[in-house]
Amino acid sequence: MMMSVTDFQQRFEAVEKEASKVLLGQDEILHQTLIAVFSGGHVLIEGVPGLGKTLLVRTLSHVLGAQYKRIQFTPDLMPTDVTGGNVFNQKEDRFVFHPGPVFTQLLLADEINRAPAKTQSALLEAMQDFAVTADGVTRPLPDPFFVIATQNPIESQGTYPLPEAQLDRFLMKLYVRHPTPAVEKRILASHAQGFSAAKLEHAQLERIVSAEEMSHMRAAISQVRIDDGILGYITDIVSKSRSHRSVYLGASPRGSIGLLAAARANAAAEGRQFVIPDDVKSLAAPVLRHRVILHPDAEIEGLRTDDCVEEILRETKVPHTAA
Repeated sequence: MMMSVTDFQQRFEAVEKEASKVLLGQDEILHQTLIAVFSGGHVLIEGVPGLGKTLLVRTLSHVLGAQYKRIQFTPDLMPTDVTGGNVFNQKEDRFVFHPGPVFTQLLLADEINRAPAKTQSALLEAMQDFAVTADGVTRPLPDPFFVIATQNPIESQGTYPLPEAQLDRFLMKLYVRHPTPAVEKRILASHAQGFSAAKLEHAQLERIVSAEEMSHMRAAISQVRIDDGILGYITDIVSKSRSHRSVYLGASPRGSIGLLAAARANAAAEGRQFVIPDDVKSLAAPVLRHRVILHPDAEIEGLRTDDCVEEILRETKVPHTAA
């Protein structure tokens, strides 16, 4: 039976509420991560160590009832450490495929930019085609499958920039900031009362949805109507990302498709069966910031990709849509 948009909203809000018991002061990044997950996309989260990036992923694995595995990316990590490979079995006198940690539902790619490009690229096929090919045999990944990767700022020691092709596979790039003093005090109070991120099972988080329900929720998003005016609005925004004076390389059509999917999911999360311009505006930066490469001169002047996206939004005519 098809899940309604109203049912989607109720489950989405329940997931947010349950996860926020542990993820203090991370309401926006939690909301955007869930939008990406239910849109069928992957998320790249950037921030210095100690800001709760890993805790976010582990919390979602509990609340979403998803099978969870973690890969700690290091400079010596090999592609087969991600995907798995064939190992000779002497008893059976043949090669047997041993699946790697990518064969899961929720994969945490921790500090992904500490591994060289060859290893990072091992995730490309998995993220795009939801399958892994080894020695000519293609094996499907579990459903649902989504990657949440964390990375340290590129100025950090021992990091490799992610290739454009890899970045483009992420639906969103999110930034984790330092908490406000008030939120940090709440975090301290929680730890003083016995909370430990290492023992998350003691937090008594409830599983709100199952893997099957996640599939139904993703299907429910397809019921959200998107008018021709909104399609034109998305097209204009992404097109301007390619012609902006400070941009060397703009977003691809995959960026347009991602912004469309995220906007529909955001509308469903608010219980609406139609997309409004604010759905697009609120998610334009997370969806486009990692797909836009600035001219070196613009970077020297201190311009950020978010500044370009904001300027594009200001310059793009907002369509009038009928509810």
